[in-house]
Amino acid sequence: MGTTQLETVPEPKYWHLKTVLSEALDSDFAVGEILPNERELASRFGVARATLRQALEQLELEGRLQRRRGVGTTVAPPRVGVDVGTSRHGWPGAAGDAWQPVDCTSAVPPVAVARMLDEDFDAEDEVHVVRRIRVTNGQPVAAELLYVPDASVPDLAAIEAPSGAARARSVLRELQRLAMDGQDRAVELGSARADDAKELDRLPGAPVLVVTTRYFAEGRTAAVSVATYRADTCRLTFGDSGDVEVSHHTQERRAS
Repeated sequence: MGTTQLETVPEPKYWHLKTVLSEALDSDFAVGEILPNERELASRFGVARATLRQALEQLELEGRLQRRRGVGTTVAPPRVGVDVGTSRHGWPGAAGDAWQPVDCTSAVPPVAVARMLDEDFDAEDEVHVVRRIRVTNGQPVAAELLYVPDASVPDLAAIEAPSGAARARSVLRELQRLAMDGQDRAVELGSARADDAKELDRLPGAPVLVVTTRYFAEGRTAAVSVATYRADTCRLTFGDSGDVEVSHHTQERRAS
């Protein structure tokens, strides 16, 4: 990457720098390669480190760069598809589900989740909270919290359901006994909480895509899923069918 002084441009300087850096990533760096430190980059481009950080943050948000603990800022690999379209999924845990159960606890759901549950649901009642993770090509791409009220799994108490992943699987099996009426889904940009960031190998506060799904059965909300996808590696595409596809980066290296 050669030295390039930025000329006065009508757009913000950090945005112009982002474009210059993006072109350099395509021509001068291989996938996984570590970028020079901020001081060196700022000196090469003749900009303040604050301007450089803004440009790097934009490139990270767009999935061109990754910040990795103990490594630094690296060039992100290309993306491949991870389907989250509603037409291809039944109940969580059904055959073909890509999620892996990790744990299950009982807890009072967040207020926003409680509001999505049945109108008779007491906001102070505990629900089953199933934690799952989605791994593709050996890389964690999403973490999920699935909130399931007792009314959706009434026979669970009669089943020997130990803690951890075994209990999570028991909850998922009981949930599938219901006849699904349908589901709806919403997507928004957020920031990673500490527990999600740890599971996804990101820094707390890193950009994430939050996909919230409500599952309906017997005229009520039977479960609510809050799935957190890595925004630095994922993108959403919408097909003619209305399905949503999440794409994430592979680990393949590009020839230098």
